[in-house]
Amino acid sequence: MALFVSILLSLLAGFAVPLQAGTNARLGTLLGHPLWATGVSLLVSLLVLGGLLLFIKVPKPNLMAALQGPWWIWMGGLAGVLYITVALLMAPRLGALNFIMVVIIGQLLISLIIDYFGLVGLPRKDISLQKLIGVLVVIGGFVITTRG
Repeated sequence: MALFVSILLSLLAGFAVPLQAGTNARLGTLLGHPLWATGVSLLVSLLVLGGLLLFIKVPKPNLMAALQGPWWIWMGGLAGVLYITVALLMAPRLGALNFIMVVIIGQLLISLIIDYFGLVGLPRKDISLQKLIGVLVVIGGFVITTRG
């Protein structure tokens, strides 16, 4: 049951990604610049998160521990701005399917690098032939979808 719930929640998160790209693209057009849409999207995220933190009654964060952590722990915010801004610019040009496929390819490639070198605090994992074939299958799928 726990595996089913994990897969279902992950599937729902996956549904959100192309919806976010499309809605933010339209918002950027209406606001007059893509960066305004990025800012509004992140502000809405912050407001929703604030409500969740209050509703769930999450304990206060340990900011001192975070400030003593490695420099790269703050890169998530930068990655979020990059993703949201690129998504709202590229999804209309590539279409939802092709944009998401390219995003997934990027995620797979950087994941191989992260695993191989054990970056960002994750354990080192070897790159197997099966993993490489899996990534190549996804790349092949992208090539197939863009040939039409």
